[in-house]
Amino acid sequence: MAQSFDYESASASDEGNAEPSPLERLAEIAARTAEETGKFANVDAILRIPVTMQVVLGSATIPVANLMKLGRGAVVPLDHRVGEPVDVVVNGRIVARGEVVVVEEDNSRFGVSLTEIVGPLGQGDT
Repeated sequence: MAQSFDYESASASDEGNAEPSPLERLAEIAARTAEETGKFANVDAILRIPVTMQVVLGSATIPVANLMKLGRGAVVPLDHRVGEPVDVVVNGRIVARGEVVVVEEDNSRFGVSLTEIVGPLGQGDT
């Protein structure tokens, strides 16, 4: 489920802060650039576009016959090993790699700590 962020209300509630957040600075620069060039009518609309983000732990290729035999408790070995970086995919394109981490004290939620940002040609920038 995508969550949206209201930039206007966030900036209004943080007016007492002297330092704007990186997102606010980016939005301000984009808006200024758009006004100067006239190329973008509404940068805020672009920043609100939802994207699908996935963290790929691994994959497996198995015959349909074996797939049909899978049941509760079955283990399917993946092509990634423990400790190897996982792929962070946005709208079908790998944008980063990272390590799986626990994000809450009770070990019930996991997250990804980014270790590598993938460049435009598929090369990593650490």
